[in-house]
Amino acid sequence: MRKDVLEGVLRHIMNDIQPNYAAMAKQYNCDYRTVKRYYEAGTKGEVEQIKKRQSSAPLLLSGFEEIIKDKMELSCSASSIYYFIKKKGYQGGYTTVKRYCRNYREKRVKKATIRIETTPGLSAQVDWKENIKMVSKHGEVFYFNLFLYILGYSRMKYLEVTFDRTQANVFNCLVNAFEYCGNGVPQEIWFDNMKTVVDRSKSQFGQTVFNEKFRQFAKDAGFNPIACRPFRPQTKGKVEALARTVNRLMVFNYEFENEQELKRIVYEFMNDLNNERSQAVNNHPSKLLIDEQSVLRPFNRLELVRYVSRTQHVIRKVSIESMVQYQNSKYSVPVKYIGKEVTLDVRKDSLFIWYGHQCIRSHPLSKKTLNYQRDDSLEILRSDVFKYLEDEELERFVEENLDAYDEL
Repeated sequence: MRKDVLEGVLRHIMNDIQPNYAAMAKQYNCDYRTVKRYYEAGTKGEVEQIKKRQSSAPLLLSGFEEIIKDKMELSCSASSIYYFIKKKGYQGGYTTVKRYCRNYREKRVKKATIRIETTPGLSAQVDWKENIKMVSKHGEVFYFNLFLYILGYSRMKYLEVTFDRTQANVFNCLVNAFEYCGNGVPQEIWFDNMKTVVDRSKSQFGQTVFNEKFRQFAKDAGFNPIACRPFRPQTKGKVEALARTVNRLMVFNYEFENEQELKRIVYEFMNDLNNERSQAVNNHPSKLLIDEQSVLRPFNRLELVRYVSRTQHVIRKVSIESMVQYQNSKYSVPVKYIGKEVTLDVRKDSLFIWYGHQCIRSHPLSKKTLNYQRDDSLEILRSDVFKYLEDEELERFVEENLDAYDEL
């Protein structure tokens, strides 16, 4: 029973003043019909009947309280709970259920949130920023998702543009994140209840059941997956904060040419975030990563390739050596692309390197540190200290060095 509303209307009745139902409803944060009902009951001398009717509510709900609380933990609405318990024998009305839900929500003590410890190398959090809409300079509409990954200690972040949220893409993005964040894996990674990760979400009725393929991937990668409880965003607050920060990308609406430039913008934005001072740790994530990198677990990307069934794309800048780095290996490209950004297209056991819409080089994926193609090696040497050599001598030198690299 709303005693505050009743006292308010009784003052109006005592002073013989007709209340403004809408104004009082706004004052007491209730429906105007509630104010009207109390006023009419007061003028007719039926206040005691209202009190009696209100006191019968707990009896009507007897035996259904735990069901209601369980459903509220799952963020079910009062109306859905009402129809659910009605099929189980509830004899009361919807208003009684709605009032009980409101009171329970207001009075319950907020549960303590699990705080993820931020010791170096312990944890990371993963989530999606879904269905982002951006428009290019030419009016082309792009709908895409952002894969979000953040290390707990250093706050080092990894963002990747994807156009779907398949399990293969989750594997791709995780491997790319491990590589970007120091070529290492934390002990545990916290996930939202993604369908590509879990087969059954965690609730008060049971424990999380991870997808078998994902569980095996986690085992091979060397981390322990942890699923957050549904509707409890506090348990992965770091990545939730990152998802809000991503809104800064909206200033690039109508400012990019195509998909490749959109990916470049996201990549530069990620680098900027990692080199800005984080308010949470009062330091730059890229600097703190130096401490964390030494305790992250090493991983072998080639062991995880079998989980990838589709293409993955990574943007890299060609070094002064005329090479690009992927995982722990470097791959050569023609000299004219030094200083330019290229896209790495990984398909099964091959690496394709694209500049715009042109594939400029392809290599088999390798564990070797340096991977040269013969033409690139000749061009690199010819443009530098060996430019005085004749072609025959230069080719002989290249052959000898390529054999030496293979032995390494």
